[in-house]
Amino acid sequence: MSNSKPRIVLPLQSVPTIVTNTSGWEELRARSTELHQAREQILVLCRKLGQLSAKSIRHIHRHQFDESQRLLDEAMTVAVEVRKLMKPYPELSLSYLHDTEKEMVEAACVMAIVQSRELPSPSSLGSQTMAYLHGAAEAASEVRRFALDEIRNGRMDEAERILKYMDAIYEELVTFDFPDSLTNGLRRAVDALRAVLERTRSDLTITASQMQLVEELKKSRA
Repeated sequence: MSNSKPRIVLPLQSVPTIVTNTSGWEELRARSTELHQAREQILVLCRKLGQLSAKSIRHIHRHQFDESQRLLDEAMTVAVEVRKLMKPYPELSLSYLHDTEKEMVEAACVMAIVQSRELPSPSSLGSQTMAYLHGAAEAASEVRRFALDEIRNGRMDEAERILKYMDAIYEELVTFDFPDSLTNGLRRAVDALRAVLERTRSDLTITASQMQLVEELKKSRA
């Protein structure tokens, strides 16, 4: 007699039907396509914004202020276009715009410092808050070059004016003591500005002392 146990056959269970929302997937696909196309357009415009801003700064250093202003105005127009493109797509990161907008702010602030005008407001430039703060910090560092030019040309009063402007910007920026995750590392930019400021102050002080010594020698020989 066999000791094998009888096989137990379980009834087949029906496989549940998987129902997908076809229209939902198509909607997501269409939205993703829109996001991709918008992103590509935004990146092209952001590159243009950065190029225009950099050219504007170069023309400032050459004292070609009319051409610099023309390039800056064009850059601001491009920035407005970028923001319009981004508005319907909150999913797109504002970081695409941050760096190039920062360069636009830098160009505008350098122009204001060199021409002894008030800094443009964030609202007049339409810039993001952190892009403005970073741009102002870089502008204050950038004008060291102008201060050195004035020192070499013996225009100490003008060099002193630029130094005071740099110092005033630093004193404002140092009060923005917020986490780096919010400010995109503003503290590092401010620390770099402080080093530039101290070098410029030192250069100005040494040159002023040398000029004073030369004048005293001239008087003693007269």
